[in-house]
Amino acid sequence: MKIEILRLPHARDLALPAYATRGAAGLDLLAAVETEIELRPGARIAVPCGIALAFPQSVEAQVRPRSGLALHHGVTVLNAPGTIDSDYRGEVMAILINLGEKPFRIARGMKIAQLIISPHARAELVECSELPPSIRGASGFGSTGSGGTLTGGARRVKPVNRQGAKVQKEN
Repeated sequence: MKIEILRLPHARDLALPAYATRGAAGLDLLAAVETEIELRPGARIAVPCGIALAFPQSVEAQVRPRSGLALHHGVTVLNAPGTIDSDYRGEVMAILINLGEKPFRIARGMKIAQLIISPHARAELVECSELPPSIRGASGFGSTGSGGTLTGGARRVKPVNRQGAKVQKEN
């Protein structure tokens, strides 16, 4: 798949996003900051990547964390994955947060996130009065257990309304 990419003026000397290895799923995004930034513990920032993209309808890009930054520094993408829609033409940014204990320095050209290009389906929602049944039903939030299925002793949960109150089933 070919994707059009525009290198923005403040990224003139930076490499374009690239796959680090032949088997890599994500393109490395670089920080297109003019000066080094200190990201303090608990702080967040939108880091410019110096590029804009155009891709076909039904294709999106996802900004995802880099595992090394997350493991070694506690720095991750706050809205992971951040979605870039096919009709967005602005600068790609990575919203980073420092969940670590020490300040983290973001330097120009540093690999800060990865970009996954992926096709997606566009759904047509059809309102109905009742959904077809399934084995799982409305059970969620751990209802399938850590290693089994609903028949393996999972606890059934009562449905909740939008305010979080348990719904009383009428007999």
